[in-house]
Amino acid sequence: MGKVKIINKEEEAKTVVEEATLDTAPKAGIKVPKKKVVAGTLHVEATFNNTKVVLSDKEGNTLFWTSAGSLGFKGAKKGTPFAASKAGSVVGEKAKALGIKEVDVKVKGVGSGREPTIRAFMAYDIEISGVRDMTPVPHNGPKPKKPRRV
Repeated sequence: MGKVKIINKEEEAKTVVEEATLDTAPKAGIKVPKKKVVAGTLHVEATFNNTKVVLSDKEGNTLFWTSAGSLGFKGAKKGTPFAASKAGSVVGEKAKALGIKEVDVKVKGVGSGREPTIRAFMAYDIEISGVRDMTPVPHNGPKPKKPRRV
């Protein structure tokens, strides 16, 4: 909190009339880092059981993260599109407070929270430059079972 002195310019001595305090604290519950970030990467990992959302800068350093489980959803509700959209909106709100203008989205997994997370994030007027699917695809898979001998 900074103090501001208001000076009465009508008098030649310039006496101090009053002191006022300025409230420069950010909103409660939102931590804003000191560095200024304009562009970043949104990583969405959507599994059948949960949806994890990570916001990082272009170098890959994590700025914010959340998941459906960390928001209070339990059990099978963590894998729902509604829980994924809530996770996307929480990260979108934090990104807006940080001042991010543009993100590149990387989606991994086959869960039902892939699209709702991105749609909820887009509601905060942050431009999405591209969406890449980073889901790992097996090339050959595991070794098959031996045939049964009768």
